[in-house]
Amino acid sequence: MCEAGRQPLHPRRDRRKHPAADPGRYPARDKRVRRALRVLLAHDFYRSSAPSGEDIVYRNERSLLEAGGVEVIPFERYNDDIDESTFARRVSLAIEGAWSRRTCDELSALLRKSRPDVAHFHNTFPLITPSAYAACRDLGVPVVQTLHNYRLVCPGALLLRDGRPCEDCVGTNLFPALLHRCYRHSLAATGAQVWTLLRNRLNGTYRNLVNRYIALTRFSASRLAAGGLPPGRIQVKPNFLPVPPPAGKGGGGFAAYAGRLSEEKGVRTLLAAWRRLPGFPLQILGEGLLRSELELLARKEGLSVSFRGHCTKEELLDIVGRAEFLIVPSICYEGFPMALLEAYGCGTPVVASRIGSLDELVEEGVTGMKFEPGNPLDLAAKVELLRKDSGRLATFRKEGRKTFEARYTAEKNLPALLEIYEKAIDDAGGRG
Repeated sequence: MCEAGRQPLHPRRDRRKHPAADPGRYPARDKRVRRALRVLLAHDFYRSSAPSGEDIVYRNERSLLEAGGVEVIPFERYNDDIDESTFARRVSLAIEGAWSRRTCDELSALLRKSRPDVAHFHNTFPLITPSAYAACRDLGVPVVQTLHNYRLVCPGALLLRDGRPCEDCVGTNLFPALLHRCYRHSLAATGAQVWTLLRNRLNGTYRNLVNRYIALTRFSASRLAAGGLPPGRIQVKPNFLPVPPPAGKGGGGFAAYAGRLSEEKGVRTLLAAWRRLPGFPLQILGEGLLRSELELLARKEGLSVSFRGHCTKEELLDIVGRAEFLIVPSICYEGFPMALLEAYGCGTPVVASRIGSLDELVEEGVTGMKFEPGNPLDLAAKVELLRKDSGRLATFRKEGRKTFEARYTAEKNLPALLEIYEKAIDDAGGRG
């Protein structure tokens, strides 16, 4: 059944629409009964040692749908369960990462039992895999895919190489990724990602098996379309917070960073900037592979930097709300950082890299300021300017909160998500 993805899947007269489900495999619903929407919601959770904002977004959307009266059928996998203890297991995982028969069979059984109106996928790497789309196609279930990163157009997923944005593989062949070992700095690991992309591109998986894609920003949508995804099926819907946080008041006399401590997040730029900001405290919230190295550097150079590690949601919002501003120094094309969303919710100004989606999300002189990515001198100059201007900080706080209430609440997000579902269902011929 799931091997059908190797052949053309849609009629030439309308490649957007899936063929009707076989009544013998998927019983027809009584069209006289108009019930609540039923959504299969799928996500492959990141390792607990390297948590991702994608996990938070998935949980938020699940709660949002359930609170909105939608019946949610979860299909969840956990990367903590992955066994990479032997070479054979790593090879098996690489092969299954392109197309998992196991996932296809397990999901097919769940679809037959639950009969959802639409399936919505978040992260599918590496356990769920694109084979899940074929399981949905075979049973007539339309598919929505949220794209939190650029994995469908870039083997490294981040459009980043050597500390700079890279689009060498966007819309072209994938040889540059192999040449530069873009995934995990490993030829074998990169080769597995290239194989996954090539297999599913050649089979038409991304073009023919997904009814609607959700991009988090207009910038993300543009790069995904440039990489070959059908632009007419990409819709922009931002992330949101389920509950508006208490409005912060600032005045804490410090700046904050909240996020993973990894190369692409620009944390080296952040500490380099703080060499030029003696006496102005920086609180770093989060964990990551670079924490030990950065802590050692901060102690050695006597920087006014404290590492808070993992914080509860309440602790994070309290610190961000008291901060003079939040710094987002990423050197990569971000999706939609949850920390930025939390800052706007608290009314905390944002100082961000002028790059990718961040350039779109932070309005210069309205909700914050921007600096040249990877440039600690420019970042330090913006911090020094802003920390001394209480009037501008107050204006940014007011506008940030206003932006949050206008765009990023649950009340704004639920209708937008349901509209995308209905469009996907219409693409597939409607529901009973």
